[in-house]
Amino acid sequence: MSGCAATPDIPPFFDAIQRIPVHTASVNGHRIAYLDEGQGPPLILLHGYGGSMWQWEYQQPLTAQFRVITPDLIGSGLSDKPAIDYRPEELIDSIRGLMDELGLPTATLIGNSMGGGVAIGMALTYPERVHRLVLIDGLPDHVRERLVSPLMQRAINTHAPAWLARFGALLFGNRTMEAVLKEIVYDHRLVTPLVLDRSNRNRQRADMITPLLSLRNSLPLWEQHFAPRLKDIRQPTLILWGEHDRLFPPQVGRDLHTTIPHSEFIVIPDAGHIPQWEQPQAVNRHIKEFLQP
Repeated sequence: MSGCAATPDIPPFFDAIQRIPVHTASVNGHRIAYLDEGQGPPLILLHGYGGSMWQWEYQQPLTAQFRVITPDLIGSGLSDKPAIDYRPEELIDSIRGLMDELGLPTATLIGNSMGGGVAIGMALTYPERVHRLVLIDGLPDHVRERLVSPLMQRAINTHAPAWLARFGALLFGNRTMEAVLKEIVYDHRLVTPLVLDRSNRNRQRADMITPLLSLRNSLPLWEQHFAPRLKDIRQPTLILWGEHDRLFPPQVGRDLHTTIPHSEFIVIPDAGHIPQWEQPQAVNRHIKEFLQP
């Protein structure tokens, strides 16, 4: 592993409900930032599109039973944002490479939204590396058709040039961030000034627009290479879905459950698109029950 100490532009600690040291590793020539806490069977937590490790801050109690590794995906958060295409295969290989750097032959992958797509891609590309899957409001097939949020539909279907997107982010970024959070979080009381400030600081740390646009442009590759193979997943799979997900309604999760063999489906009450953050006690309980020997 090429780095355990954070470089100067990365904070030494991740401030959530507790202070957790931030580590870095060089994967395929790029720096990946991650948290690594606890001992036991390894879990790797993968955030969604435009997200970061903070969306898993309430999963840290799992460290009492598991080794919990929480990376910022390449192009997100504290990790590098190189000029690459951000094809699904590149995200998948970065997680495989991180596992190699950490000496993990296998792990349970837990993915939210787009992170669920990365977890699925790992399970299909490197099945021997994935012990079990947990998909939380995960990436389905026919994403554009299933996406019901007008805000997110515009984000995916509007093909503005990168310079214009950066200019819009400069002028309206804070307002847009609040709108996005209120779209993915069911209980708007949780979108506090502190949460908004943290989200905006994360957005302003480096150019996130280029990776986000590249990820959006790579969506057809997900539909071509991975979505048609959902039925080929062989790992035991737990599918958790927010009852009030405004992006992908629970029926999308039920369809995933029907498609993926050896899966079970559970609706999380009073939660939106990131139930692991809104209802962490329920989500953590279901994860622990699913992973019992």
